[in-house]
Amino acid sequence: MYIGMLLALFGTLLFSLKSIFIKFAYAQGLDANTVLVFRMAISVPFYLVILSYLMIKRKQQSYAVPLSSMLLLKVLGLGFLGYYLSSLLDLMGLEYISAQLERLTLFTYPFMVAIIGYFLFKQPLSKRLLLSLLISYLGLWVVMGQELQITGNNVVLGTVLVMGAALSFSFYVLLSKSLINQIGSLLFTSLAMTASSVLVFIHGAIEIDFLALVITPQAWLWLFLLAILSTVLPSFMMSEAIQRIGPTQTGIMGTLGPIFTIVLAIYLLDEPITLYMFFGMMMVMCGVAVLMIKKK
Repeated sequence: MYIGMLLALFGTLLFSLKSIFIKFAYAQGLDANTVLVFRMAISVPFYLVILSYLMIKRKQQSYAVPLSSMLLLKVLGLGFLGYYLSSLLDLMGLEYISAQLERLTLFTYPFMVAIIGYFLFKQPLSKRLLLSLLISYLGLWVVMGQELQITGNNVVLGTVLVMGAALSFSFYVLLSKSLINQIGSLLFTSLAMTASSVLVFIHGAIEIDFLALVITPQAWLWLFLLAILSTVLPSFMMSEAIQRIGPTQTGIMGTLGPIFTIVLAIYLLDEPITLYMFFGMMMVMCGVAVLMIKKK
């Protein structure tokens, strides 16, 4: 159990660096499409190596669950939700809003998981859950309103895009548990990332003019750090944590993520923070924390 908690903790911390690396890449002239494609291009060789090793190992294990066409199709669908659509919407949203607001918006995905679970699987919605949801989204509204006053009208668009990313990721979290239990976290993550990379490269071929693309050495640095530290490592850590301690416990450890991102965004990106924004942030984190503790 302790190993699972440590994996969830460090996975959360590494994932929290994502917004910082992306903002630095944007400062070097890159856009959402370019970051999405090169992040995956740098990441996917690691997943292919691990996938190859796991497939060779599976051939030696007669008891392994067969990788049927239906199972692979489900993995492709989850890869689309969790690693293509969610990533694309998140990157697009970060072009308009601060790393602080982006991280807080993504942080509300447990509420989306609960609501989706209610409509799809008839899971009950408790009064505490509804109260937590109200507190968190009121806090998010406060932060968004403050940022709107500081930066401009695109804050609403950016927040909506990131909320779409959170919704897509919520479906991924809710639906991935059974497949992870069937084939293991390492194999599932490698398959999902490899499948989603195909979608990302098709997207890049349509949206990017590679002949006119210019990437500075410093931009390459941020892309590599984003791909390795905030994609490859935390993806395996979080999947393994979900398998060892479950999605609820993993989510509880994730409550530290926004704090880490907010501190770095203020210190490294010089992003502004007001008393009202701080109050709103505390509302969001307290609301989600109450929800996760109740689930525990």
